Amino acid sequence: MTRLLAGQDIAHQIEQKYPEAVVDAQPEFAMVKADKLIDVCTFLRDGDLDFKFLNSLTAVDRLDAFEIVYHMTSISLNQMGSIKISTSEREKPVFPSVTSVWPGAHLQEREAYDLMGIVFEGHPDLRRIFLWEGFAGWPLRKDYLNMPGHMAGLERFPGEPGKKLEGRGNVDA
Repeated sequence: MTRLLAGQDIAHQIEQKYPEAVVDAQPEFAMVKADKLIDVCTFLRDGDLDFKFLNSLTAVDRLDAFEIVYHMTSISLNQMGSIKISTSEREKPVFPSVTSVWPGAHLQEREAYDLMGIVFEGHPDLRRIFLWEGFAGWPLRKDYLNMPGHMAGLERFPGEPGKKLEGRGNVDA
């Protein structure tokens, strides 16, 4: 069974090499400063933790901040761990690209850009991957449906008793 390395243990390893890089450490993850991300990820890949494989990179909208979560695996040591970075910038969130550390981040960063509007500085080909260029907004942001002039979904759930939806007849029939 693969061992899950605690965030505090990962943070301790990082602090040995980069004393100012860790912002927070929880059982599930270590939070690092975005400006130290490339150094930290290179260290995690090449150092004793041997996190050579990036399982996933995902974006989280906390309404007051955006986070990027990196799940990493060391196949040789049979262990996994996670780190995060965060920004409170909502208009144009920017993080460093880790494609130079883990080439597998290429498509995952494009996905986070396409659906959340997060820019990855240094990405070799940052463009939309699912949606078309010119698509309005970032559909996985929590505030997406509150865009001016944008209808926030159906008036009610399909099958729910109530009035007819305009132009669609009675959904309940």
